[in-house]
Amino acid sequence: MMGTFLLPFRFVRHHLTQHGCWQYRQLSGLHRAPRPTRPDKARRLGYKAKQGYVIYRVRVRRGGRKRPVPKGATYGKPVHHGVNQIKFARSLQSTAEERAGRHCGALRVLNSYWVGEDSTYKFFEVILIDPFHKAVRRNPDTQWITRAVHKHREMRGLTSAGKKSRGLGKGHKFHLTIGGSRRAAWRRRNTLQLHRYR
Repeated sequence: MMGTFLLPFRFVRHHLTQHGCWQYRQLSGLHRAPRPTRPDKARRLGYKAKQGYVIYRVRVRRGGRKRPVPKGATYGKPVHHGVNQIKFARSLQSTAEERAGRHCGALRVLNSYWVGEDSTYKFFEVILIDPFHKAVRRNPDTQWITRAVHKHREMRGLTSAGKKSRGLGKGHKFHLTIGGSRRAAWRRRNTLQLHRYR
């Protein structure tokens, strides 16, 4: 299986889509995987084949969202009358991380990656870490995720997929979020500061 992932990604994508999606569809929407489907990708994202690391596979329905309003009545201005084809602010990968994090409340979401898709669903594998396992707590490389400030990172847009949806990054392509967020950058650029000594 490892040789499959040394090929160009277009061949990997074709292999996973043709052979993996049928099997994934027969399973529940969220289930534990015995091992990562893409071991090289999982290791690049921080996975280790040791105690304290868990892989969960999540199925997310593709397409736009529907606004949860009774009988399509939004009770507002016409600009907000849309009910169908609503675009969610975060990616499907971020949604998969959120569902895995809710299901495994005691674990910490480290990262996730794509493993397949068909016309209806996208499938992602989420890497989770047990913050109370001795193998994790005693390792200097993973001690950071055991701190309480990293509880439910996936809910607050702190994972890689979450940061991507927030527009965060380095370089000239991410100048719209200088200062922490889009709102912080806009506020700073649209606020007139009149200092006493100017």
